[in-house]
Amino acid sequence: MSRIGVKPIPLPKGVRVEVKEKEILVEGPLGKLTLPLFEGITVEEKDGKLQVHRHGESKDMKAKHGLTRALLANHVSGTVQGFSKILVLQGVGYRAQKRGRELVLSLGFSHEVVYPEPSDVKIEVIDPTKIKVSGIDKQRVGQIAAEIRAFKKPEPYKGKGIKYEDEVIRRKAGKTGKK
Repeated sequence: MSRIGVKPIPLPKGVRVEVKEKEILVEGPLGKLTLPLFEGITVEEKDGKLQVHRHGESKDMKAKHGLTRALLANHVSGTVQGFSKILVLQGVGYRAQKRGRELVLSLGFSHEVVYPEPSDVKIEVIDPTKIKVSGIDKQRVGQIAAEIRAFKKPEPYKGKGIKYEDEVIRRKAGKTGKK
């Protein structure tokens, strides 16, 4: 039995859910999100809660049951609160700035890295070494943050690069001199 899939999802005030045959539309104060439904998974709304049901006991069906419930819970909380990730630039001369709808990064290369801001995610520069990526879709926020981080991943010797705010970089000892 799925431990996640059987939990009901409470609907906060201001969230409207429309269950269709092949998809679910979640609408909240911050925006709208749609979630496609797997074959054999149904969702019902009663008493201000969403309940996900499955039709079958196969391993694959149980996995899809829990996945659907988790994605639906993320959509509900995203349309109410939103999600955000903070990236930190570490290194001498590493900095970020916004130019219109573009994020411009100076990462020690011979050129600046320009990243266009997508329409569904908001990118803001808190200070020259901190970037905040926020939006209502948890997957998109994580994807955009990962794409920005991939420009210069943190290296283990000096810790230079772009890292998540809560990420811990395991440091390695450098070379030892000749003896």
